[in-house]
Amino acid sequence: MSRTIAVGDQLPTWELPLTPTTVVSTAIATRDFQDVHHDRDIAQAAGSKDIFVNILTSNALVEKYVTDWAGHGANLRGIAIRLGAPAYPYDTLSFTGTVAAVDDGVATIEVTGAVSLGAHVTGTVRIEVPA
Repeated sequence: MSRTIAVGDQLPTWELPLTPTTVVSTAIATRDFQDVHHDRDIAQAAGSKDIFVNILTSNALVEKYVTDWAGHGANLRGIAIRLGAPAYPYDTLSFTGTVAAVDDGVATIEVTGAVSLGAHVTGTVRIEVPA
């Protein structure tokens, strides 16, 4: 399926409830065995409120959000993200996005993934969508 993408297009909001299982399983799936992502006692001893989502998962969720919207024909050209507030279990990670630019068939999507504490992840995703 081809899609016309224009500057200013809004992606629909995607909300992901975060459970302890989500946090732990995605850390393990990304081969991130850092204990603060799966052991609450160790995370709290390190000064965190709880275990928290790792950066590899945050990156993957940003990619999923944009490519699910763009469709199967979209080709990923690049992702640049920055982490902010931690994403803890029992919160909801809400993604929003806007098409910021379209140049030579490559769209740049500005994405924010927010939790109750504020922006967890912000960044841009560049995709090419065949005409």
